[in-house]
Amino acid sequence: MENYILNHIDPEPEYLHRLWRATNIELLNGRMASGHLQGRLLKMLVQMIRPKTILEVGTFSGYSALCMAEGLEEGGSVYTFEIDDEQEDFTRRWIEQSPLASRIHFIIGDAITEAPRLGITFDMAFIDGDKRTYCETYEAVLPLVRPGGFIIADNTLWDGHVCDPAYDHDHQTQGIRRFNDHVAADDRVEKVIVPLRDGLTLIRVKG
Repeated sequence: MENYILNHIDPEPEYLHRLWRATNIELLNGRMASGHLQGRLLKMLVQMIRPKTILEVGTFSGYSALCMAEGLEEGGSVYTFEIDDEQEDFTRRWIEQSPLASRIHFIIGDAITEAPRLGITFDMAFIDGDKRTYCETYEAVLPLVRPGGFIIADNTLWDGHVCDPAYDHDHQTQGIRRFNDHVAADDRVEKVIVPLRDGLTLIRVKG
């Protein structure tokens, strides 16, 4: 089914395909990169929402940032935060060598504390950082997103572990479960979980 889907959507751009390969060859946990299907969806969501400013929490290898930057209109920007400074050499190289580099601000640091200091109101945010602190990240990001703006959270089904009692003591699974329960009960937003890849929650901030 996955191959069928990939054969019936827009192809993965050549630069992103090379980044995907390098991510999986050179980095641990390469599957954390968004990849072809989710990348094309992120680009299309940006084209639909038409944000001027996007906040990303968790850059990893830069794949998702590049996909979102691809969907931006002229003058739009992605501000992407990566807390792991050991990631910087790999990721900064791939972002800066991209034709979309001028649209991306790559920042090493903790988005929970650093993003508010930018003084920017964002039209869209993509949360894909530490699963253990998803609730804290959400609460830090929500005030930064304009009314009517969107927050997208990745990995919210966590390979099905959210429904599996065998993972009750796994800290990352616990973090995702807390986040899902928290957002489900939050009347400040509208939300829907899309069972794409590892689960993607689309959240609209009420006006």
